[in-house]
Amino acid sequence: MEAQGSRRRQLPVLLLWVNGLMTLGFAGARQQTELCNESLMLEKLPACGKSFEEMMKKVDSKKWCNLTEFIMYYDNFTQCTEREANNASCFWPNPLAEGFITGIHKQFFSNCTSEEVHWEDPPDEILITLILIPVMLTCAMITLVVWCSKRSDIL
Repeated sequence: MEAQGSRRRQLPVLLLWVNGLMTLGFAGARQQTELCNESLMLEKLPACGKSFEEMMKKVDSKKWCNLTEFIMYYDNFTQCTEREANNASCFWPNPLAEGFITGIHKQFFSNCTSEEVHWEDPPDEILITLILIPVMLTCAMITLVVWCSKRSDIL
């Protein structure tokens, strides 16, 4: 009996220990202990941009706004910037990497503005119906609840 009591007292300690291990990264999450070398990252990122630029030369400039035409190239570019940021012990995305990526976007996709959608209200008949149905259902439910609460004999 004493062994069971001792085990019960040890269980919370064991659970706290396991939680601590998982919090510290025992489950696979690594902590970043090195400082970000921003100058190294900024030195390496242009190589990613140059590679992306070379790949985009294969795509007709009229198709630059169609993501399906260059999605693989963009994926390679994204992975390259992430890899270089991680090699410099920096998290990704970070403000410097985002600034670099934004520059690439301005270079290639500045003319890719989306057409603005013009929203219109539905016709009055449909709008009135869409408004009145929930109002009527709410009134009916309130009436039903009040009626049922007054008739406690059926509950």
